[in-house]
Amino acid sequence: MTAFAQQQSLQIGSPYRGALPVKSSPRLHTMNIPVSSILLSLGGKCLLNWTLVFLQSNHICKSFLGVFSFSLAVVDTTLTLFVATLHIHADGYIFLLGMQMTRYHVCLLVQILGQVYNGLQWPVVVLAGLDHLCTVTQRLQPTTARARWYLCFIVTAFLWYLTAAYVFLLSDFIPVLEDVPHSQIHQCWVFHTSQILQVAMLLILTLGCAMLHARCSVGLLKNPPLNDQITGQSRPHTRRSIVHQAVHTFLSTWALLLVFLAVLFLLPVGIPAYLGLNAAWLCFLNSLLISVVLCVVCPASQIAPGLATVPADSFCEWRFKFSLAAEDRT
Repeated sequence: MTAFAQQQSLQIGSPYRGALPVKSSPRLHTMNIPVSSILLSLGGKCLLNWTLVFLQSNHICKSFLGVFSFSLAVVDTTLTLFVATLHIHADGYIFLLGMQMTRYHVCLLVQILGQVYNGLQWPVVVLAGLDHLCTVTQRLQPTTARARWYLCFIVTAFLWYLTAAYVFLLSDFIPVLEDVPHSQIHQCWVFHTSQILQVAMLLILTLGCAMLHARCSVGLLKNPPLNDQITGQSRPHTRRSIVHQAVHTFLSTWALLLVFLAVLFLLPVGIPAYLGLNAAWLCFLNSLLISVVLCVVCPASQIAPGLATVPADSFCEWRFKFSLAAEDRT
């Protein structure tokens, strides 16, 4: 059992001073934020989450990222209501299920969910990428929309459970809390997140490598053997066309957010972990993963005649144009 789990099992319900685990010297990876600012930022995040959920209501149940976005909006709303209830209560505590919940628990819950959100970043990327890959290649797809929704719901619930279990039982996470009475707590230590920049950099590098590979493929086949000149020359050109159009579609929509991420990377500005996973980031991730899958897998024989299924996207319009003369040569 980790140090965090041991400490929580001993004194999680006590309202007295020093009852919750305390770390006297916060590290460089934490920031001290007023509870009121945490509440305002959580409220804004909830508003953004539900706005984007309703914007994608027509197809939100058709993909893993859509179902996960809905679950994230529910979790964030629950956290916001809990923080708001404790913050506006005059005594600074409430009783919930027979336990006295104080402002200690506000800071503790914000830190725990921040760690859970950090732990979810890479699994969400992997599962969403596999989901998009199966959609584009039309493999391992459920037979009905209802079966697909059930599958995404089960995977999402299991992912939340596994990540929470990892944070409580396997990680070295130790909360950072003030050793003062709960009535004097007006600020909370929260952790930074670097997962967003890592995910974005890796996927953008993959996208760049796919573009470079497509360009090199065309360059290597400028002088093909005579027997393959007619049948093979149009394929790399079609591939390059798909890659370039996919990248152009993505950049024309998300260029401003990429600039924002570049500024965050260059400046010593931390993103609170409890804000790192949100519906806007998932929408950006959805478009980025679609472009990566189209560029890396690139089923040109299906995309060119319009046979491939592109995952749903509320922000990017994934339409491809091809030269009819090039397609006739195939």
